[in-house]
Amino acid sequence: MRYSPEALTAFVETVAAGSFSAAARRLRKSQSTISTSIANLEADLGFELFDRSARQPVLTAQGEQVLGYVQAILAASTRLDELAVSLSAQTEARLTFVLSDTLNPDVLEEMMKQFDARFPHTEFECLIGEEEDVIDLLQKERAQVGLTEARDGYPTDIGAIRLPMQTRMAIYVATTHPLAGQHDVQRDELHGWRELRLSTYLEREAEIARGPVWSAPNYLLLLSMAVQGFGWCVLPCALVDEFAAAKSLVQLNVPGWPRAIGIDLLWNKRSPPGIAGSWLRQYLQDAR
Repeated sequence: MRYSPEALTAFVETVAAGSFSAAARRLRKSQSTISTSIANLEADLGFELFDRSARQPVLTAQGEQVLGYVQAILAASTRLDELAVSLSAQTEARLTFVLSDTLNPDVLEEMMKQFDARFPHTEFECLIGEEEDVIDLLQKERAQVGLTEARDGYPTDIGAIRLPMQTRMAIYVATTHPLAGQHDVQRDELHGWRELRLSTYLEREAEIARGPVWSAPNYLLLLSMAVQGFGWCVLPCALVDEFAAAKSLVQLNVPGWPRAIGIDLLWNKRSPPGIAGSWLRQYLQDAR
């Protein structure tokens, strides 16, 4: 291909993200790298893709025409990579799976049993990560398959499938917490008490806190903090059922809660999973 795949990806991601800086954050690159890649692509094409006179880059008429072709090229490249892996019939010596604590422990247990039976010679590594950390580990090729709470969009180099399963999330406090004795709790009342909030390792745009906050990078640690009475917390119900000691936490009756959260299965399009990783993807797609 005459045009750099990195430049094509930078172009599509900038359109999706709305700015060079946002595209750089999503692709884990510097803004100058993204700008240079797109400038080189424009030089190769012989015309500008973006009008840079406004605060944010806006597609030119030529850029709008080019966008569909570039998206098709990247999609075809992804399909070719996946076909190559499939035809080579390579079973990974090691598979790393980064998952969210939102996955039901029963699903994880059965999945590992099935994996062990089918791939006894493949080293299986489990990492725990949430949201941005899952994406980062996949982009760095530290993991091959990942699970995270569903979101509307992902970087261009990340493939995603919405799984048929969902997880129930609710708001919990320790039985010793003052809120535990209330029959109904309004959302605004929560802000007078410390929130235990999920905070990934990777820097992201912080949500403005309306009260005191403690944070941790995974739900299991937040669960432990909640059991100790340090504050209220949104937690996966299945995680609480599995790991919280009996009667150590109380689910608060808050309007809108509990709620069902979708789960997305992710992978790196540039280094698609092999035989074992593909089986794992299919297994989770079929799980209920």
